[in-house]
Amino acid sequence: MAADEYAETVVIGAGQQGCGVAGALQERGREALVLERGEIGQAWAHERWDSLLIGSGNQSVRFPGRDYDGDDPYGCPSGPELADRLRRYATERKLRVRQHTPVRKVECPPDASDHDDVRFRTHLASGGVIGSRNLVAAVGGYAAPRTPALASDIDPAVHQIHSRDYRNPRSLPDGAVLVVGAGISGQQIADELVESGRRTFLSVGRHRAWPRRYRGRGIQEWIRLLPSLYEEFGAAGGDGGPVLPGLPVTAVNDKSGDLNVGTLAAKGVTPVGSVSAADGGRLLLKDNVLALAEESARSFRRALDVIDTVIRERGFAVPEEDPAPEMPLDDVTAFGETLDLAHHAIATIIWCTGFGPDYGILPRHVLDENGAPVQREGLLGALPGLYYAGLPDGNSLAPVGIEANVANGRFIARLIHVDHVMRAGSPAPLVTV
Repeated sequence: MAADEYAETVVIGAGQQGCGVAGALQERGREALVLERGEIGQAWAHERWDSLLIGSGNQSVRFPGRDYDGDDPYGCPSGPELADRLRRYATERKLRVRQHTPVRKVECPPDASDHDDVRFRTHLASGGVIGSRNLVAAVGGYAAPRTPALASDIDPAVHQIHSRDYRNPRSLPDGAVLVVGAGISGQQIADELVESGRRTFLSVGRHRAWPRRYRGRGIQEWIRLLPSLYEEFGAAGGDGGPVLPGLPVTAVNDKSGDLNVGTLAAKGVTPVGSVSAADGGRLLLKDNVLALAEESARSFRRALDVIDTVIRERGFAVPEEDPAPEMPLDDVTAFGETLDLAHHAIATIIWCTGFGPDYGILPRHVLDENGAPVQREGLLGALPGLYYAGLPDGNSLAPVGIEANVANGRFIARLIHVDHVMRAGSPAPLVTV
C-alpha cells in the first residue's frame, strides 16, 4: 500500500520521551511528526491516581533546550503538572504533534533499501498511511497493566483494580483495602489510603528502600552524581531471577519524612507477605514480610554507605548527619501465611504490580518471543531507522527517567542527522555539538 503522506521521522507517543526526540531533532534542523493516541502527556494527565507525586522532583522535568527555571527545584510535581509543562514545551517549540491519532500497525516494506525514503509505513486507526525513513517508538517501556493470573481465583465480590485505574480513596467501595506491591505506586497509594482513615494492608515483594534526603541533599541529587548507586542495586533478584533496580520511593504528600514499609507500618498500614495463590476469599501468602523488610532496611543503609564512601574519598565538604536516617522496623511484624479477606473486611484489592511491554503495533519480527523489542542500549531497534525512547537498558532504569528524554532524544537525533548527511552526500560534519 502506498503512503498517503511522508515524514522523515515518525514518532509514536507524545509523552516526555517522544517530545524529547522531536525537540532534539528540531535542535538539528530536522522535523518529526509525533502521533499520540490521546493528548500530549496522556498517561500523566489521565492515567494515574490523583495524588501521584513525581519523586525525581521539579528539576528533573527538563526537555531538550528547556531546563527547569522555577523557584522550587526540590518540590515534587503532580502528574497533571508534569503533563502541563510538557504541553507548554510542545507549544513553545511548535512541535508537530497530532493528538487523538492512534496507530493501528507499523509495516516494514520487505524490499526497502538503505537508500529508500520509505522504510516504514505507519497505518493509522483512521485509515491513513504515513511513510517514513525513521520510526521512533516512544510508547513507554511499561505500557500494559500487569495483573497476576491468580486474580481470577479471587471471589468476584471483591473489587479489584490495577493502579492505573485507581484515582482516590473516595472512588473505592467502603471497607478495608489490600494494596499488592511495594514499589512507588503501592507505597504512595497505601500512604494515601491509611491517611484517609482506611484500614490498609500492603502485600510486599522484594524492593528497595531509600532515604528522601541525606547530608543536606535529596537522594535524587546523589543518584545523579553517583551512578554507582543504581549500579549497586542493579543486580537485585526477585522470585523469578534478576530484576531492575527500584526507583526511589521518596515523594510523600506532606513533603517530609521517608516513605517505606517501616514508616507505613508506623502509620497503621499492616504489611503482609507476598501473595502466592488465591482461593475465593482467602489469599495464600509467603511468610516473608519480616525478611523482606529487613532486606529493604539493609539496602537503605547500603545507600548511605555508598554516599559516605564517595564523600570521604573525594573530600566533599558536606554536613554530617547524626544520627543517620534509618528505616524503622519496630511496627513490622510477622503476619502468617493466610489472609482471610472477609475476616478483615477487605472489599478492594489494588494491584500495584507494574506494567509490561505493549509493542503489538510493530512488526512481529522486531520483537522477541515475549513481545518485547529486540534492541541494543535501550535505543536501537532491530532494523535500520528503528529506534526506541524510554526503554530500560540492561540492569538500569536510568533511560526511563523523566530527564533521560534529553539524552535519549539527542542520541537518536544525532544518528538520524548522520543518516541524512551521509545519504545526501553532504560535506557537513557528521558529529556536531
